[in-house]
Amino acid sequence: MALLGGKTVVVSGVGAGLGRQVAAAVVRDGGNAVLGARTEANLAKSVAEMDPGGARTAYRATDITDEGQCAAPAGLGRERFGGIDAVVHVAAWDSYFGGLEDADFATWQSVLDVNLLGTLRMTRACLPELKTGGGGSVVIMGTQSSVAAPSQVKQAAYAASKGALTSAMYSLARELGPYRIRVNTVLPGWMRGPPVQAYVRFTAHTEGIPEEQVLSRLAERMALPEPATDRDVADAVVFLASDRARSITGQSLLVNAGELMR
Repeated sequence: MALLGGKTVVVSGVGAGLGRQVAAAVVRDGGNAVLGARTEANLAKSVAEMDPGGARTAYRATDITDEGQCAAPAGLGRERFGGIDAVVHVAAWDSYFGGLEDADFATWQSVLDVNLLGTLRMTRACLPELKTGGGGSVVIMGTQSSVAAPSQVKQAAYAASKGALTSAMYSLARELGPYRIRVNTVLPGWMRGPPVQAYVRFTAHTEGIPEEQVLSRLAERMALPEPATDRDVADAVVFLASDRARSITGQSLLVNAGELMR
């Protein structure tokens, strides 16, 4: 039996990387995927690649900083597939770099608005459909950086916003548990996908070394011999969205090839 057979999953932040992999994994494992992102062209391209006939996917351009727009994917899931069973939050602002000394706190506020409040807006918008269906799953995409800052890059605002989300997860799991709604977080480490590939290319070019050498430096910190891929992370998400995780809530799962163990 397919892991998500017959279930409908809303996935936010579907672009070229992890969000697309999560949506594709939902379809691969028998579910229906409702895709959301700000750029409609990216959504259309993703659907054409993972579900050419469009029988098991639907999409709607969605900006999670706009509370009104957050209701659209849940409504679309009801219209196309009769309801929703899970929501996965991948949408995030992860491209602002720096620490405290050089911080632009106006930008920090924008990062928090997207990553923390945007996720909470989308979750609240999906609650009526999850309740009507008798429960379901909320999966939040966090980051290993929120519990162990990397030495290679500074992303203090991103880490703080994701750390706040992990703290919010505990309250949400307690609040929504009586409705049989589970809330969990996946914490990826260095993950082979578009953002890390860009970092590897940039570092290799800057230092004049092969890309394989940069990857080896990252992997030497890990218990396993190579970093996880975005597909590995997507597989963990699908598990938490499925009934196989029916008694798991309020938990954070590191998917990081053993770089950090807790």
